[in-house]
Amino acid sequence: MRTGWGVDAGPVGADARSGTRLAVSYSGGADSMAVAAMFPDAPFVHFQRVSHPRVPNRWTHYRSEVLAQLVHKTGREVHVVQSDLEFVLSRPRPGFPEHHAVTAGALLLADDLDLGGVAFGHELGSRWLGGERYTHRYSPDNPMWAADGPWGRLFAAAGVAMVLPVGGLSEPVTMRMAMESDLAHLVRWCLRGDMDGPCAKCAKCLRKELILAAVERRPLDTPITAAMPAARKWQEPPPYGGQETIEYGCAHVPGIEDTPFAKAAEYLRATPESVRWLEHCYPPALREIPEPWRARVEAYVDENIGLMTEDEARRVETWGSR
Repeated sequence: MRTGWGVDAGPVGADARSGTRLAVSYSGGADSMAVAAMFPDAPFVHFQRVSHPRVPNRWTHYRSEVLAQLVHKTGREVHVVQSDLEFVLSRPRPGFPEHHAVTAGALLLADDLDLGGVAFGHELGSRWLGGERYTHRYSPDNPMWAADGPWGRLFAAAGVAMVLPVGGLSEPVTMRMAMESDLAHLVRWCLRGDMDGPCAKCAKCLRKELILAAVERRPLDTPITAAMPAARKWQEPPPYGGQETIEYGCAHVPGIEDTPFAKAAEYLRATPESVRWLEHCYPPALREIPEPWRARVEAYVDENIGLMTEDEARRVETWGSR
């Protein structure tokens, strides 16, 4: 706490706690479902936001009750923790369902559940390429998700390692993993979706449909047009948030010139060869995974994905500088 945040906390016990189990932080999206595919026996821990009695809910379109219902349909061991924590921490509205606050329940239950780690679905873009909300560059020292960053050290001090099993994989790969898993019918990446599926009207749905269509090598299926607000950002020149995935989609979706990504495709000029690096695993991400769970991830990657070559890894490490 002192090193990362400049805060003294105590009293400090003589013995650090530890645990043996890994839990998956469930957000309902493709990335967390990809983690679940790697660890089919791991329990889900889910943070369900509930309204605060004195703070207005300015994000009423976020259907928190939907994810809380869907997680029980997975057939996994499930632990749902309800809290209004985010209404106090994040204004004017709560955050996304995959940040650090969503593990508050898992941390408090760590002893009861014998937790030694909590796995997030953060992938290559979020961990190593900055992510659209952070630096938009190669960021091995990413303060949010680096194992030796302030958050990683804080989790370790609590005896619950912050684990990123898909931290070296791109969104196209995690999408494929999720859609090939036995939980594919429960994947929900949309914050506005209901029990029947994503809303298909928001910018996130458009972006995820691009990735899914690219993975399936089929035309885009969306009611959104280039003139709609949900597609506005891709009518402008890059850089884009999550640009590596936009490049992948533009390279692989048939008829991209007739979609809301036509302008982006003209700017990016991506080809299947130029985005091939996104189909493999960035090796340093495996070395970050704590020892108890690393072998499982390495075996999965070796059997199903493969490692990046030196040239492909260099694409990661020069991201944003070209």
